[in-house]
Amino acid sequence: MTFTSQTAKHLKDVYFGGNWTSVNYKNTLSEIDWKEATTKIEGCNTIATLVYHTNYYIEAVTKVLKGNPLNAKDEFSFETPPITSEEDWRKLIEKSLNDAHAFTELIQKLPKTILQEDFTDNKYGNYFRNLHGIIEHCHYHLGQIVILKKLITNNA
Repeated sequence: MTFTSQTAKHLKDVYFGGNWTSVNYKNTLSEIDWKEATTKIEGCNTIATLVYHTNYYIEAVTKVLKGNPLNAKDEFSFETPPITSEEDWRKLIEKSLNDAHAFTELIQKLPKTILQEDFTDNKYGNYFRNLHGIIEHCHYHLGQIVILKKLITNNA
């Protein structure tokens, strides 16, 4: 197994299961309805915002892997579209899962030599740093989602 295919698997596991934490986006989000996803808890981001935020970076880097320039700004990564129904929420989940799946497929196809190359610009570090940073970012926010879900459920 190459480093790129291991990296793809690591990201796929955090979204679809199989990681050593036994927690993943697909299962966790399937148990949350739109009202829970949009519930604000003591100044924290909502679950919907965290899902949008993590996917924002997956979308941006997917475009880079397809040969496009990096076009992302942290300030826009929390601009969650309105979620006013279960349908809106399910569409956000579906988009996030589909984008994660497509991203893992692109990572898997990368040559292993690319991991040490600069990611668009040397100020961002190499591909390895950026791909694994996204995985860490997803785990971090998945942990927040799980905690928020518990807080919301316990306060309901």
